[in-house]
Amino acid sequence: MNYRILTVFMGLCIKLSIFAQANLQWEAIDSRPIPEWFVQAKFGIFIHWGVYSVPSFRQVSKKPYETYAEWYEAKVMHDGGIGEAFHQKSYGKGFEYRQFAPMFKAELWNPDYWADLFVKSGARYVVLTSKHHDGYCLWDTKNNYSANWNSVQTGPKRDLLGELSKSVRNKGLKMGIYYSLMEWESTPRNHEWSGGFTGYYLPDSIINKYKIAEDKYVDDHVMPHLKELVLNYQPSVIFADGEWDKPDNYWQSKKFLTWLYANAPNKNEVVVNDRWGSNTRGMHGGYYTSEYKSDNDEINTEHSWEESRGIGQSYGYNRCENIEDYSTTSQIINELIDIVSRGGNLLLDIGPASDGTIPVIMQERLLEIGEWLKVNGDAVYGTTSLPKSLNIKVDNAANNYFTAKVKTIYLFCEKWPQNLTVSGIKNISKLKVSLLGYNKQILFKEFNSKLVITSPILTIDQMPCKHAYVFKLENAL
Repeated sequence: MNYRILTVFMGLCIKLSIFAQANLQWEAIDSRPIPEWFVQAKFGIFIHWGVYSVPSFRQVSKKPYETYAEWYEAKVMHDGGIGEAFHQKSYGKGFEYRQFAPMFKAELWNPDYWADLFVKSGARYVVLTSKHHDGYCLWDTKNNYSANWNSVQTGPKRDLLGELSKSVRNKGLKMGIYYSLMEWESTPRNHEWSGGFTGYYLPDSIINKYKIAEDKYVDDHVMPHLKELVLNYQPSVIFADGEWDKPDNYWQSKKFLTWLYANAPNKNEVVVNDRWGSNTRGMHGGYYTSEYKSDNDEINTEHSWEESRGIGQSYGYNRCENIEDYSTTSQIINELIDIVSRGGNLLLDIGPASDGTIPVIMQERLLEIGEWLKVNGDAVYGTTSLPKSLNIKVDNAANNYFTAKVKTIYLFCEKWPQNLTVSGIKNISKLKVSLLGYNKQILFKEFNSKLVITSPILTIDQMPCKHAYVFKLENAL
């Protein structure tokens, strides 16, 4: 009996030691400061582009996640309903997802045009889906498991990541990658919302044909992929995803991140997110992530964070979406303002077509955001959220937000205000108040210890910009 007790006790000690060691590893990883360029950037472009851009189909839904066209293989082709009927009618019964790859040609793609558009949008960084959950790679990978399932060997016959990285960096922007740790054909599912089939996301016929053995998947596939991407492309951002079915130990996340921060050629610049295991979101890694506001309530805005979303309701291009399914420019700008006022970044997604063109409505949105940022970027880039302890607020208007920089406070108004009464501002007599994009004097006064700003009377042609307006309060901090 004593021997049994001793054995159990020793086993418990070993488990506690392993647990403590794992926590120490995360503590070391988490202690690395987020590189300053990311904190300052505030606005980036996300790109979901791949084999799923060929069918570009999924029924529009008001429910979160259910309009994502990049999930075509797992959520459309085999759903037994409208999606499967569409697939069979359009491409034929028995048409496999991998048969889309030769149709993903990118024949009209011009990476320099993309990069120029991103600069005009006012974005400071770009993140491309190097590999989504379907496992198709957009780079010149030498991994044997990705043979004939990458953009150099099948489809465009081009290193899409390499070419775009060069174009983006030539324009002075940071270039990053999205990488899915899981693949539908090889990773057992664990979440009930994942849906699909017993054990995996896809039918057994597909799993049996393409599955990578579980004891090989991480060691011989995921880790070589990640190191290949880092060593050959030196991304400024690594946006991990597809982590939700397995804990960080399964993905060897701590081992990879420790190597990344110690040995990678881009170790001082690279930024990572928090999607490194089913137990890491909002807790470990780098910046925290939210998606279509799904995790906003759980985001600790004292920590660096980023909201990602599409211009429409899908990340990948979805031909089922109509104009009412796309956010207006004002809605996107207002969301950017809200996010930045809470200390976050916005990673706004576009879904190009399979031929390499960006839908014109998406281009228009990006250009209009860029025009607004030309006027108001000073209130966005390099700012912080306003300390809550100051208790500064607008008394007589809704939907107003603040950012701060050095001694300056920026006050955002989603609509043109008549007059503004702001409480909580000290030393009002020392203030300098201006309206970004307007070069004439702004009248203001102190009344009952509050700041009262008188908005100028302007014609439509005199307005400093469209959409939202920003007052700059210098010497307010």
